[in-house]
Amino acid sequence: MGGCVRFLLLLLIALAAPAAERVLFVAGLGGEPDYEQRFQSLAREGAKLSGGEALAGPQATRQALRDAIARAAAELGEDSLFTLVLIGHGTWDGLSYKFNLPGPDVTAEELRAWLDGVKARQIVVLAASASGAALKELAGPRRAVFAATRSGMEKNAVTFPRYFVEALRDPAADTDKNESVSALEAFRYAVQKTAAFFETQKRIATEHASMEDPAGTGRAPLVRFGAAQAALNDPLKRALLAQREKFELEIEKLKREKAAMPPDEYRKRLQALLVTLANIQEEIER
Repeated sequence: MGGCVRFLLLLLIALAAPAAERVLFVAGLGGEPDYEQRFQSLAREGAKLSGGEALAGPQATRQALRDAIARAAAELGEDSLFTLVLIGHGTWDGLSYKFNLPGPDVTAEELRAWLDGVKARQIVVLAASASGAALKELAGPRRAVFAATRSGMEKNAVTFPRYFVEALRDPAADTDKNESVSALEAFRYAVQKTAAFFETQKRIATEHASMEDPAGTGRAPLVRFGAAQAALNDPLKRALLAQREKFELEIEKLKREKAAMPPDEYRKRLQALLVTLANIQEEIER
């Protein structure tokens, strides 16, 4: 890279503060000791792997969840990212979806209202039974939603959350080899592992995961490792990582808009983004 171009790139990166990230895992009501322990263990492991927070046990109440989302709303700006992962049991009565918590449950309508108060981009993972019933309710232009089931009729306890958390510690989930696992990669990993589980057990699958992600928000990293993780300790490289992720999202957005623009314009914009991305990657690797 030319010295002048490199200087300008580094200057722009240094002036751009990395957007904040907040991750919250919530273990819902288990109903029996085995599920109780499983949900809490998965939530705490997921929080540890992602550097997030966990609400588990008697503390994982409807009010505690509402308060945690309110804190995110107060502290995160539009360029930030808020990820919420709900692990547990859910119910659907044909009209309303509820996620089971100690004390009063939380409905999909309530959850949407709370999340609508958060300006940041959002990822919501409903790793719970019957969760597909809440997919359309929660989906939004800046909110990616991943559900363990495709409808409220899939009411059995789900296997999906075990593999979603496993993806956060398995480098094999990093399919694009950028030393990070996004929510989308973790989702796809969990889908494949869940299908393999039912096939190995010679059982009819009782869950089929589904998703809504109109803006590609789910491509944002949930965990980083290797050089990407080490780079987080260097303020400049941390900013570079944030910029790399921003341009990766811009490229995905451009690809989705390809059909609506002239071919020459698409190629020109894509080339400019790829050159910038390559320059940022070069700086990360220095």
